[in-house]
Amino acid sequence: MQVILLKDIDKLGDRFDQVTVKNGYGRNYLIPQGLARIANKSGVAEIEELKRIEDEQEAANHAEYVALAAQLASKTLTIGAKAGQSGKIFGSVTNVQIASAIKEQLELEIERKKIILNEEVKELGTYTATIQLSREVAGKLNFEVVAE
Repeated sequence: MQVILLKDIDKLGDRFDQVTVKNGYGRNYLIPQGLARIANKSGVAEIEELKRIEDEQEAANHAEYVALAAQLASKTLTIGAKAGQSGKIFGSVTNVQIASAIKEQLELEIERKKIILNEEVKELGTYTATIQLSREVAGKLNFEVVAE
């Protein structure tokens, strides 16, 4: 069964991708949950219209995204983590912790899925994360991991 995804789905595809799924998965889960639409002529036309509207909105917000990326690049977040004496932290710092630190320290709401860590954060120190604000605009965010 060919479907067009209406939302990003892990291990299946991104929004507006046309994918092949098993009939039961498409009919019993994806379509009733509003995650996909059948890829027929009317479905494809509707998705093209949604893409066009979304592209117009993204173009209108482009300047705002560029300003936000510049604001994020100029700031450095501080994230506390439990650490041993050698400087290694217990566990690792994730994009969820970074998203909550952005909300607390910068008072901005950024989805955790948009935060991409370039390396695993398992020690105290300074790191850089990439924030994918839109398809064209990505900003860098510096953060420092300190011992609690």
